Amino acid sequence: MATWLVTGGAGFIGGNFVLEAVSRGVRVINLDALTYAGNLNTLASLEGNPDHVFVQGDIGDRDLIAQLLRAHRPDAVLNFAAESHVDRSIDGPAAFVQTNVVGTLGLLEAVRDHWKALPEGPRAAFRFLHVSTDEVYGALGEDGKFSETTPYAPNSPYSATKAASDHLVRAFHHTYGLPVLTTNCSNNYGPYHFPEKLIPLVIAKALAGEPLPVYGDGKQVRDWLFVGDHCEAIRTVLAKGGVGETYNVGGNAEKQNIEVVQTICALLDARRPRADGKPRASQITHVADRPGHDRRYAIDASKLKNALGWEPTYSFEQGIAATVDWYLANQAWVQGVLDGSYRLERIGTAA
Repeated sequence: MATWLVTGGAGFIGGNFVLEAVSRGVRVINLDALTYAGNLNTLASLEGNPDHVFVQGDIGDRDLIAQLLRAHRPDAVLNFAAESHVDRSIDGPAAFVQTNVVGTLGLLEAVRDHWKALPEGPRAAFRFLHVSTDEVYGALGEDGKFSETTPYAPNSPYSATKAASDHLVRAFHHTYGLPVLTTNCSNNYGPYHFPEKLIPLVIAKALAGEPLPVYGDGKQVRDWLFVGDHCEAIRTVLAKGGVGETYNVGGNAEKQNIEVVQTICALLDARRPRADGKPRASQITHVADRPGHDRRYAIDASKLKNALGWEPTYSFEQGIAATVDWYLANQAWVQGVLDGSYRLERIGTAA
């Protein structure tokens, strides 16, 4: 049985990845600091499962990381842990530097030292996979897509810290020989998404009858990737990716933000109509744009398809319908999040 140490495994993408990994027979050591976006309710189905070991802790705690590596001897470390919300990075960039840069450095140092001490066979098979974002590349015009050779040009504190973490991972490979893999993904959506992000926020507010905030004219374009497809891409890269290589992961589903919101409204109207019969699109409210809001992202994932054989299986239409259905069927999970400190308020207006 393979054993993986997963950091950030109580978050959105990491939580989905852990659930799928354990279901496929992998033993997962799950390290998460349980910050505001970490949610053990996501992992409720794994309670009592001996193949899932949860540890609360920080990726920057080198002693803890070293202890976990010695005790469990994982075949791979997958780093999902990150502060990841652009709006929050505008209001408080220091936390992003601490986790995404300083924390990643501490993790890399602990993993490097463990890897160097491994016997030859396990040492050769070991991998460190770093999960990152397409936002490190900056913004696009109306045409073109980000490829793995696109120069980094981050525009928000969040993307700047993720760019720095990517560079550290690359440096640990080239300087120390650590066998690393990096994935840069487009915007994810799907089950267990913390409701400060666009899609779950719109679903929650639409059901509550509240205004649906759309930044600016709503014509910002993102490439939407269903989280289940992303998890499969990560497993593919871990199994077959070339050491030291970077792979872009995209959903091949470019949509304007306003299109996404309108689609959610239509799906909810069909599944759970408002009592007054009005369309939920009437709740859409345009608000002042985010400071420094990138206009368009789009991913060229052809390297991943051509070299490793991965491509997304969900169209946006399939994925967004499945996502809306999941939230309608799992309102207790959503309410558990809202019973905490987050109240669907807008953040990130500081400039």
